[in-house]
Amino acid sequence: MKDLDLEKLRVPLESPSYPEGFRSGFACFVGRPNVGKSTLMNALVGQKVAITSNRPQTTRRTVRGIVHRPDAQLIIVDTPGLHKPRTLLGERLDSLVRSTLVEVDVIAFCLPANEPIGRGDTYIAKELAEQTNTPVVALVTKTDLVDKATVGEHLMAVNELGEWADIVPVSARGAYQLDTVTEVLCSHLPEGPPLYPDGDLTDEPDEMLVAELVREAALEGVRDELPHSIAVVVDEMYERENTKPGKELVDIYASLYVERPSQKAIVIGSKGSRLRDVGSRARKQIEGLLGQRVFLDLRVRVAKDWQRDPKQLRKLGFDQQT
Repeated sequence: MKDLDLEKLRVPLESPSYPEGFRSGFACFVGRPNVGKSTLMNALVGQKVAITSNRPQTTRRTVRGIVHRPDAQLIIVDTPGLHKPRTLLGERLDSLVRSTLVEVDVIAFCLPANEPIGRGDTYIAKELAEQTNTPVVALVTKTDLVDKATVGEHLMAVNELGEWADIVPVSARGAYQLDTVTEVLCSHLPEGPPLYPDGDLTDEPDEMLVAELVREAALEGVRDELPHSIAVVVDEMYERENTKPGKELVDIYASLYVERPSQKAIVIGSKGSRLRDVGSRARKQIEGLLGQRVFLDLRVRVAKDWQRDPKQLRKLGFDQQT
């Protein structure tokens, strides 16, 4: 979980073909946990590139999704929700968000229309007020969950919260104003050639996407405190040899890490029923991602208090540089 260092990614493609006035650059989605950042990014990209859940703090790292337009290329950086950290992992996630804010071309501050503005939103607004060199667009998300009058009241409240370059109401699930959000964000990008080939929707490696899909499946239906204690690592992933044409198979071996034996029992379930269900749902998502049949082997392991242990965090990919 290292610094993005987006400047290293601002390398134009060789022999690019793009129209005059083409824009390309990075937009960062920020907000408190569970405000719909990942769902909105997936909707704008047009394909699932980040996992979603109704549990807060689902996103634990930056995920880049790429939106292609005839006149622009928008790279969206979805970040973990800003919150008051209670663990070493939480501290590193907050540090990751703050390091991202100073590297992007435009910041999108997500505030859900179905919840009143609270202390968490006010805290983030003050943080964003310090980003004087980067435009901040306020996105009022989840407008499909409330009536028009409530949306209007929320827009006025958001307007009073800070100085925004734009304010846009949007619904990812209702497909409301998605094009408008893209248009507004692209208007704040610098002119320049595309940074990724046409058709690329993310630069995440397959192993990372697979691990996230397994974690998403594991998050469904567990106790409120358990999602923060689940980490997933893909131990091995390779195409099986000597398969017949049309019968190709990808073998994936992954480990789910929890902090206590009692949590391991929850994830496994009675006689392994829950783990089998996790595997079944994850496998369908992974096969859709890879476009191939998958054999998925899941093991649940205990890494005691891994969220607070620097050695365990490094082992699970949350290294010191955030």
